[in-house]
Amino acid sequence: MADSAEPAFVRWTVRVTESEGEVALLAALAAFPAGVEEERDGDAVLISGYAEPGFVPDLDASADAVPPGWRDGWRAFHRPVRVGPFWIGPPWLEPDDGVEAVVIEPGLAFGTGAHGSTRAAAALLLREPAPRGSLLDIGCGSGVLAIIAARLGHRSVRAFDVDPDAVAAACANATANGVAIEVWTADALAGPIPAAALQVANLQRSLLEPLADRAALGPRVIVSGLLEHERFRPLGYDVADSEECDGWLALLLERR
Repeated sequence: MADSAEPAFVRWTVRVTESEGEVALLAALAAFPAGVEEERDGDAVLISGYAEPGFVPDLDASADAVPPGWRDGWRAFHRPVRVGPFWIGPPWLEPDDGVEAVVIEPGLAFGTGAHGSTRAAAALLLREPAPRGSLLDIGCGSGVLAIIAARLGHRSVRAFDVDPDAVAAACANATANGVAIEVWTADALAGPIPAAALQVANLQRSLLEPLADRAALGPRVIVSGLLEHERFRPLGYDVADSEECDGWLALLLERR
């Protein structure tokens, strides 16, 4: 039986060919910055985002009311992943034996860490040598990367996001995973950005470029959220390492 307290949502879906997928995904992320779903249907790619009734995205998309009982279908969409020693997944699934579990409540769109851009950035975090210094997660979403950084032993982990719902999710997930992370609401393109030995920014390129133009990036930065062909190297930086995952690219940038 459906939960009578379930909020109403509309699922907006764009159906495109594989060659059109990258452009459509960027457009969907702009319309639904908290996150989207991406599925395959034969030769087509389906990209979907959720919104409350009354919201109409600037997309050539079809709309379907999410039926009662959507929580079960939504839960089935979220699958666990492995990144090095870490099992990353939602709280309703049981971690594998002998792994270090990072349990993430995904909210309605922030995700559990299964997205290729998150996994690519996490892989670069795993290659960081000890001792690990301070870390700042710029645009933290549900807090997956910040929590992994804390588990890896970074001396001080801080994170922020422009979306208050993401900040609340990151705080709750940090507490659930037993790590101490300072999280607050801020706009990476407007407010001050604290210094850190390592910064992480898992954002789309349309946000990474103005972020770099602000000269807000520190001496070492992991940038992710790039498509494989989007090599990104701000002036004054070298690419020290890279990782690709499911068509997404993460780079470790080091200031010259």
